[in-house]
Amino acid sequence: MAFEKGDQVKWNSHGGEAEGKVVRVAHEDGEVSGFQYRASKDDPRYIIEVAGGKHVAHTADALSRA
Repeated sequence: MAFEKGDQVKWNSHGGEAEGKVVRVAHEDGEVSGFQYRASKDDPRYIIEVAGGKHVAHTADALSRA
């Protein structure tokens, strides 16, 4: 399943379920909130903004629509 900028998504987190909004689809390696991620055109990472303005990166497999 593919997601787009603006989509509300959720995923399993250490403290239960987390939720946020996709703010960017990354097709290249990068860094978000001090964590490095690997991405490509065939395996993008979804950059998600959570409450408080923090950003996280996840694969499509880890996400579902909120």
